Amino acid sequence: MSSIATHSNSELCQRAQDALQSIGSSATITPDSQTSISVRSPINGEILGSVSHELTEATVDQTVTVASEIFQSWRCVPAPVRGEVIRHLGIELRQHKDALADLVQIEVGKIRSEALGEVQEMIDICDFAVGLSRQLHGLTIASERPQHRLTETWQPLGPVGVISAFNFPVAVWAWNAALAIVCGDPVIWKPSDLTPLTALATTTLVRRAAVAAGAPIDVCQVVFGDANIGAELAADHRVALLSATGSTRMGRAVAPVVAARFGRSILELGGNNAAIIAPSADLDLAVRGI
Repeated sequence: MSSIATHSNSELCQRAQDALQSIGSSATITPDSQTSISVRSPINGEILGSVSHELTEATVDQTVTVASEIFQSWRCVPAPVRGEVIRHLGIELRQHKDALADLVQIEVGKIRSEALGEVQEMIDICDFAVGLSRQLHGLTIASERPQHRLTETWQPLGPVGVISAFNFPVAVWAWNAALAIVCGDPVIWKPSDLTPLTALATTTLVRRAAVAAGAPIDVCQVVFGDANIGAELAADHRVALLSATGSTRMGRAVAPVVAARFGRSILELGGNNAAIIAPSADLDLAVRGI
C-alpha cells in the first residue's frame, strides 16, 4: 500500500469510497455539500465531500424506541446465542480489516500500523466477548435459613448508549458494544461527527453479523449529529447506561444529566498525556508514535 499522506483530495475521496464499497456499505461521498454530514481528512485538512446514507437520517427518539422494543425479546435470548452476533462480527472484521483501517487513516490521520492496530482491538474484544457469553454465571450462596439457598443471577440492563471520540473512532465502540450485546442490551451509537465513514462502515458489518446470527438487524444502531445528539441520549430515561468518551467538559455536562434520572454512566475523559523523548531515542519512530 502506498503512503496515504501523499494522496490528493480526489484520491483520498476515491480511496474512502473504495473502502466503503469493499465493506459493502451503500454510503456515497459526493463532492458537494448535499447533506449536513461532511467528511474531512486531517491528512490534508480539506473537506472530501459529504456523505449520504439512509442511516444518517435516524433521530435519537427513533433509535431509542427501536432499541427499547428489541430489548424486550433480546434479553430473553440465551447469552451464548447472543454471543453468535459478536462471533460473526469478529469474522467480518477479520475479512475487512484493511478496508476499515483505510477509513480510520483517512478520517483520523493515523499511521497505517495504528489504524490496523485499532481494528485488531475490535477483533480482540469480539473474541473476549464470545467467551464471556458462556461465563455469565452467578454465585450460589449459603443461607442461615434451613433448606434455602441464595442464587445470584445477572439480568440484562436495557438499551446502552455509546458516545465515542475522534481519536479512537471504532475501538471504543467495540469495547462497549461487544459486551453490551452479549449481556442482552441493544446499543445506540453516537460516533464523533468527524468520523461518519468509519461509523457507517462498522454499522454495515455489525448489521450483517446480526443477520448471520439470526438476531434483530437493529440490535446495534447509529445516530449522527453534534453534541446536542449526545445530550438527548443522556437525558432519555430509556437509555439504561450511557458510556461516553471525550473531554472532561463533556463528562461534566453528561454525568449530572444521567445521574438526575438515576441512570448509569461510564465516562472515559480527558486523555491529554505528555510525552518525554530521551536524547537516545529513535526520533523517526518517536515522531510517528506521537
